Amino acid sequence: MAAAFTAQMSRRRGRWRLYVVLLNTCVAWPERDLGDSAVVPTVQERSRVLNALGYALSDGARWEWTEDSESPDDPSSAVLLIASVTVREATW
Repeated sequence: MAAAFTAQMSRRRGRWRLYVVLLNTCVAWPERDLGDSAVVPTVQERSRVLNALGYALSDGARWEWTEDSESPDDPSSAVLLIASVTVREATW
């Protein structure tokens, strides 16, 4: 069975960024800037970026969204949305 990884996408300072979390390694996480947009990148756009990074969605994987904040101790702080999905290394 192929190793599973977590890919995440977040928007910070107006720019969407997608990256693959590689734990227990000193290797830089594969990442891509998706540009400056208030519109959430589509599932197809995210899949293309993952493919360009050498990863693909795991079978049956679905994007899940989590809410965070820029300043956790400040309830008036701006909300950050973080999407995550299980991926595997692409095999093509």
